Amino acid sequence: MGPHPRGLAQPPAAPESGGAVRGGRLLGRPAGREVRSDLPTGPDTSCLSTSVTTPEAYRLSFVVGGLLATEATIAAPLYLELRDWAAVRQALNAGNLLHARTRSTAVRLTRELIQRLSVLTDAEIAYLDTAPGPDRLHLMWVALCRHYLLVAEFAQEVVHDHYLLGVSRLVPADFERFWDSKAMWHAELEETRPATRTKLRTNLFLALRQSGMLADDATIVSPLLSPEVLDFLDARTPSDRRFFPVGGSL
Repeated sequence: MGPHPRGLAQPPAAPESGGAVRGGRLLGRPAGREVRSDLPTGPDTSCLSTSVTTPEAYRLSFVVGGLLATEATIAAPLYLELRDWAAVRQALNAGNLLHARTRSTAVRLTRELIQRLSVLTDAEIAYLDTAPGPDRLHLMWVALCRHYLLVAEFAQEVVHDHYLLGVSRLVPADFERFWDSKAMWHAELEETRPATRTKLRTNLFLALRQSGMLADDATIVSPLLSPEVLDFLDARTPSDRRFFPVGGSL
């Protein structure tokens, strides 16, 4: 083919590497120069971490005692007098004030009781000391949930959600499904012996029955929370109402 007529633009050569063409010249790679390999060619991901956050390990020592509401009526006035949980522990153990059959049982019950009560505020402890029976039970359920993350999540994700969804019964199989779902992220659950797992489930269901939220026929019972208890629950964000089978915003 002969030369193109003068005045007509010549078609540009096809780019070799995807660069744009302007004025018959390939852009993106300067002629006669190597491409610098130290220039960024995409988003800088060097600051991104590939580590996976390990979830907080669950405490798994709630194997006895249920709510420990009766024991709380002994410890609460001691704390209001001494204002020191270590001193309360010493007084409870020295006088066997919890009426345990053995020394080791007394020590274990005292430790468990104080761990739960210590997550309550001083105002909650003061109210617990003189509260009517149902309110005391509800506050001790709150203490159990605050101290044990596994119980708190079961209360919210299973008990509370069952109530909202209209599922009227709570059975051991609900706990087993909940446990298995959490075990995917918590090695301590996977490694727990079956006998210990059964004790934890049994004691948790005992606490629910003692609180009045689970009937003997496995029916979930929505509690009548007093204005005083509701004030304590709503003082936290999100509200601790989430630990109960009740409606309303959290």
